[in-house]
Amino acid sequence: MKQSLRAKRMAKHHKRNLGGSKLNLVSLMDIFTILVFFLLINSDDVEILQNQKDIILPESVSEQKPDSTLLILANNEDLIVSGQIVAKVTDILAREDLVIAELKQVLTDLATQAGPLPEELEEKGRPVTIMGDAEIPYEMLKRIMQTCVDTEFRDVSMAVSQVPSNDPVPLAEDPVGAAAPAPTGEGT
Repeated sequence: MKQSLRAKRMAKHHKRNLGGSKLNLVSLMDIFTILVFFLLINSDDVEILQNQKDIILPESVSEQKPDSTLLILANNEDLIVSGQIVAKVTDILAREDLVIAELKQVLTDLATQAGPLPEELEEKGRPVTIMGDAEIPYEMLKRIMQTCVDTEFRDVSMAVSQVPSNDPVPLAEDPVGAAAPAPTGEGT
């Protein structure tokens, strides 16, 4: 049977496109190369703690990085351990107790799950980081720390926002061990 010109042209066009499309890998490799360099440059050892919008951390010029530990969050409304609300701040401050019973129960359970402390950590205790809002009352912070100390969590750290130091004069150690301004070299 004889094919029309149109049918021949369609068959030829169909054979040409049957091979499928080809992927241009050059531009894809360029994108991944740029992405790799970007990630390598921006992968500093930045420690990011879980933060809540309603907690404003106090500021510090300390250079020491925090370790990953148990995190206790305290804002003006709630006391939170490992993402779960333990108690309300108003209820805690209304009581006379120095130890927060709800927090003590949670910390005791966590210490039991972790097992006994090794001998080298007996004196230092288990590590814990307290992330408290800059506006929480000192009495609340004192109660949190006392509860931690009473439940083997004696290695207490406070989470703060790091700000650059504006101290142009380096500190030198005096013989007693207290920090003192470095001598300026003026008159004796």
